[in-house]
Amino acid sequence: MTRLSPLCAVLLAAAALSVHAEDYPKGAVTLVIPLAPGDATDTSARAIADELSRELKVAIVPVNRPGAGGALGTETVVKAKPDGNTIILTNNASLVFRSILDPKTASYNPLTDLTALGLAMRSPSILAVRGDAPYKTFAELVDYAKKNPGSVRVGTAGAGSVGEFCVYTINSLTGAGLVSVPFTGASPGVTALLGGHVEGVVLALGTMTGHLRSGTLRGIVISSKYPEFSDIPTLQDLGYNERLFGIWVAFFAPAGVPEEVTRALVPALERAIKSPAIAAKLKPLGMVMDYSPPERLRAEIREEHRRVSEIAAKSGLIK
Repeated sequence: MTRLSPLCAVLLAAAALSVHAEDYPKGAVTLVIPLAPGDATDTSARAIADELSRELKVAIVPVNRPGAGGALGTETVVKAKPDGNTIILTNNASLVFRSILDPKTASYNPLTDLTALGLAMRSPSILAVRGDAPYKTFAELVDYAKKNPGSVRVGTAGAGSVGEFCVYTINSLTGAGLVSVPFTGASPGVTALLGGHVEGVVLALGTMTGHLRSGTLRGIVISSKYPEFSDIPTLQDLGYNERLFGIWVAFFAPAGVPEEVTRALVPALERAIKSPAIAAKLKPLGMVMDYSPPERLRAEIREEHRRVSEIAAKSGLIK
């Protein structure tokens, strides 16, 4: 029997792995979007799907699975066959916040029930008030709220949303006593603010860009600096050690996908996300393309899970 030299054995093994990796993907890949059609995440997902399709040379088919704040769509991917033919683009509200606040509905652990493929983009959260509000700065708003308990109502995109936790963060740092008012999405919150039914909103930047540009709304604190609105301070700028929660959106596959899948998907996603065409297309939505590899994404999830759990406990949302 002929023996292979060690070098030949290594080369043959590498060739076998290469051939195996080329087996994926064999056909169309379903991209689950656990939100309703038409919002910023949905639009972003479809743009990236087009680019990813060109990278992988197969169809990437976006499918909306809204419900329960993103939990229903996420559950379908958690339970999907781990062959890489079903992936998801979802946000931190449905993955981290929802799993902490409503574990009966969102009965998954983002670190063990999903395979992180990479963070795609971010959007700052902004606390905004009407342009004609009597308080022009964050300090003035806090002072007014303290002198008029219960009078400053702040709209958010929903119960357990990123914006709602921004309200809890501000209250824990300042004692302002802001009243969180959850709406069924971002647009109704903006409408309520413009109509004088609430005194402020905490929402993703993209929802308010036009109003901020026109001066109809004034941003008074932001989760992270944004070039176009560089005059809006962060909490750190104002001397606080905490920061507001921002929105991030990332790709995942079911837990247990073969290495060949991640070996093909992760670099393809990185190239798609870093595409200049994608950045230009999504800039008007207030989205910032910000690729992070799987290991950094997992670290961010762990840290955010810690912060959300801590604030939720202090706010009496969980025991």
